[in-house]
Amino acid sequence: MTVHVRPVEREDEDAWKRLYSGYRSFYLLPEDTDAVATTWLWVRDRQHGFIGLVAVDDNDQPIALANLRWFARPSTATMGLYLDDLFTAPEARGHGAASALLRDAAERAAAEGASVVRWITAADNASARSVYDTHATATPWVTYDMKPARRSVTLSSPTAPRRALMRTDPTAPSNVGGTCHH
Repeated sequence: MTVHVRPVEREDEDAWKRLYSGYRSFYLLPEDTDAVATTWLWVRDRQHGFIGLVAVDDNDQPIALANLRWFARPSTATMGLYLDDLFTAPEARGHGAASALLRDAAERAAAEGASVVRWITAADNASARSVYDTHATATPWVTYDMKPARRSVTLSSPTAPRRALMRTDPTAPSNVGGTCHH
């Protein structure tokens, strides 16, 4: 199988949603068609700085996805490219899709003058980490998640639509910062 990477296209919606649902399932996130649909719109329409990529097989069918976004690095006065999500369909693993997506991310970062491509993954995700270790260096940094302070939401607020798209269940698993699985 030959794998190549390309940007997400509108016609990829069903395949992308299957892959993203598989990604969510791997991380034991509850089934949530609204979250999948919202993320698809963000990726498809490049909202919130997202760049959606897919690795495709010989028939141009998506077998893996990567969701990236730009972020500012104030300490270096540079920009970085953050890899929020990386997932390869289980039946397509071992054919280089994750590596192809990582190489594409590195090339995009270089083309735009970014200083780093960054992502996080679960410490026990040995399979993915074995791929990542061939492309990047694990850092000593520890990631924290903090719950936002509770406030009442006023729907007439200028930011209400944005808040309405965010997860509001404080007991639900967080995916702040993203995690990756190949």
